[in-house]
Amino acid sequence: MKKTLYLETSVIGAYLDNGEPFRRDLTIRWWEHELSDYAPFVSPLVVRELERMSEPRRAAYLNLIRDVPRLEISQEAAILADGYVARGIFHRKYISNALHVAVASVNKADMIVTWDFGHLANVHRQARIQLFNTMAGFFVPMIVTPEFLISPEF
Repeated sequence: MKKTLYLETSVIGAYLDNGEPFRRDLTIRWWEHELSDYAPFVSPLVVRELERMSEPRRAAYLNLIRDVPRLEISQEAAILADGYVARGIFHRKYISNALHVAVASVNKADMIVTWDFGHLANVHRQARIQLFNTMAGFFVPMIVTPEFLISPEF
C-alpha cells in the first residue's frame, strides 16, 4: 500500500518558482520521478490558495493538481485547527496552515509535504503538533520537504 501524502500549497507553488531554482528543480524532479510512488491528496484549501494566484501561473498550478484527489475540510478538521490556534501552536493569522495540518491529521495522511519552513516544516512546531494530536487522540502525520522523499538510488 502506498504512503499517503498531503500536498501543501508551497510544494505546488515551488514547481514553477523561478526565484528559487534549487527548490524548483528538486520539486520538479521529485514530482516527475517519485510522486507516483505515493498516494497524493490536496484539499479545497489548496485549490483556493492556488486560485488566488495570477495568470498564467494559476492555470498551470491548477493543471498540476487536476487529477490529485481532494480531502474535504470536515467539521472535525475545523475544530482541530481551532484547537491548534487556541493552544498557540498556530497564530490565528495562519489558520490556513492549521487547517492543512488538521485535514492531513483527520484523514491520517502519512506525511504533509511542504516547503514552508516558517510555519510547518520546523521541529519546534512539529513537536507541539505531535504532543497535541497524541493527547487529543489524532493521527500525527510527518511533515517533510520533497527532498526527504527522493529515493537514495535516484
